Amino acid sequence: MPNMSLVKNKMPEQEPNVRNKNFKEVSLGYTEEQAIDEAQRCLNCKHKPCVSGCPVNINIPDFIQQVAQGNFEEAYKIISKSSSLPAVCGRVCPQETQCEQKCVRGIKGEPVAIGRLERFVADWHNAHDDGNVEKPVSNGHKVAIIGAGPAGLACAGDLAKLGYDVTIFEALHLAGGVLVYGIPEFRLPKAIVQKEINTLKAIGVKVETNMVIGKVLTIDELFDDLGFEAVFVGSGAGLPKFMNIPGESLKGVYSANEFLTRTNLMKAYIEGSDTPIQNAKKVAVVGGGNVAMDAARCAKRLGAEDVYIVYRRSEEEMPARLEEVHHAKEEGIIFKMLTNPVEILGDEHKNVSGMKCVEMELGEPDESGRRRPVIKQDSEFVLDVDCVVMSIGTSPNPLIRNTTPGLDTQKWGGLIVDEATGLTSREGVFAGGDAVTGAATVILAMGAGKTAAKAMDEYIKNK
Repeated sequence: MPNMSLVKNKMPEQEPNVRNKNFKEVSLGYTEEQAIDEAQRCLNCKHKPCVSGCPVNINIPDFIQQVAQGNFEEAYKIISKSSSLPAVCGRVCPQETQCEQKCVRGIKGEPVAIGRLERFVADWHNAHDDGNVEKPVSNGHKVAIIGAGPAGLACAGDLAKLGYDVTIFEALHLAGGVLVYGIPEFRLPKAIVQKEINTLKAIGVKVETNMVIGKVLTIDELFDDLGFEAVFVGSGAGLPKFMNIPGESLKGVYSANEFLTRTNLMKAYIEGSDTPIQNAKKVAVVGGGNVAMDAARCAKRLGAEDVYIVYRRSEEEMPARLEEVHHAKEEGIIFKMLTNPVEILGDEHKNVSGMKCVEMELGEPDESGRRRPVIKQDSEFVLDVDCVVMSIGTSPNPLIRNTTPGLDTQKWGGLIVDEATGLTSREGVFAGGDAVTGAATVILAMGAGKTAAKAMDEYIKNK
């Protein structure tokens, strides 16, 4: 019998006033009983509208039906045909605007908890995995992947399954890209990321860390000296943006990238860590996206007494996931809506001592369709803070485009590609993810990696 409940099975979570003092995962995951019960809410629609909302085209009804029958490993096999990172996607994908938005059950109630079920299946597999993976037969061809983030890992996984000799070149000392330096432990445990990467290594993917392409090697050298037949650029968008207001050079002002990297890679939350961000007591995070929520929630866990989200529009215009906003509010983050910084103030030691702000009001819509914020007359005030985190976006690092002749880019730095294939203006060079689109979601980057993998396979076969 199908479960006709109008609401999802509630996700077990740590209590807000407990979790905002630790970096353990907030959401605890479904039990087997909860997963089966939730899976039985799926109507197994013949036209499968949810699949059209998935950037990597997972056969959602089929895997959910396996869960409903208690066949969790079969469910994992179905997901794995389309996704190289199911435990990651089950945690960080914005399912509410993708697959779940298309779910028929959402018309008269809540949609099926597709993301929670994907997470459950991946976690169940990882807990019962014996480590035996069948390595594909080699096809004798070599491909290079630049960047071990979501786009690069997805591309590498698909090509490795086709028998390619795949090498990933990663600039940092750990593979994972934004999954390890950007997304906090309490949303995505790093052991889970490492498990997914180990699975790729088991099927033959090689990972070379501390390899800054454009410095250590150029793309031309990958072709000419190392014999790679095609290259995928998935180097992300790691160059932070600032507001260019007075005081941004003061001590205690961080980009969100730096703040989160110090927290996630340098383990700022561990006793005795060298990073100074533990000393902040009053933190303002400027921005309204998921990265801003991550930074604010990290600051709270690092011991800050007051943490503010400072955003120039209203809450309705915030791009962050509703779940992240909800969790942040539960954890005590203070939201200062319709507020914009105009200057960061410093003391005699050039440390942050406050942030001068103005109140805003919403005018006519701008090119993004959101109402344009305008300054309210005589509304200036000072926010008492000793740390400011700028989370207003990122752009691709110019290193690769500056060291690769003939590689066409947008004015803002994104690589220009054929949308259907990911092919750039250079023969044999493909690209996808944030290096093309600017900062976007993990799953969209993975979708771009999969698109490019298919095109690279065709390119090499035809060549």
